[in-house]
Amino acid sequence: MSVLIDTSGLLALLNANDELHNSVRTEWAELVAGDEPLVSTSYILIETFALAQNRLGLDAVRTLQEDIYPVLTVEWIGPDLHQAGVHALLTAGRRQLSLVHCVSFETMRRRHITSAFCLDAHFREHGFEVVPSDAGPARSG
Repeated sequence: MSVLIDTSGLLALLNANDELHNSVRTEWAELVAGDEPLVSTSYILIETFALAQNRLGLDAVRTLQEDIYPVLTVEWIGPDLHQAGVHALLTAGRRQLSLVHCVSFETMRRRHITSAFCLDAHFREHGFEVVPSDAGPARSG
């Protein structure tokens, strides 16, 4: 079974000063060593690259590109998934729920993915398992 790799998990992995970095790093190592495909979306990657550059600098971007990106299976978002995400966003009517979240949830449903590597409680709220399990309140990117 695949695991969706989200921005919040990746940022904590890249940031050694994050309070959950150690548990995220341990979980990441287990995921990479496992047989499950690690799936992300082009929207998640755009968000992660932008936030990593802004918050952590170009060394983090380099690590993301050279060490993390190669192990991911990327779902490139086309018009159909984009429109489904926009529809879900507008239907939900919640300011803290982003288009990236909604596209991620739709991608997970379509690919039958039940788990997300993240620190974002929105995934749990939408019925997905969150790993590592000690993810606290919703974190966006």
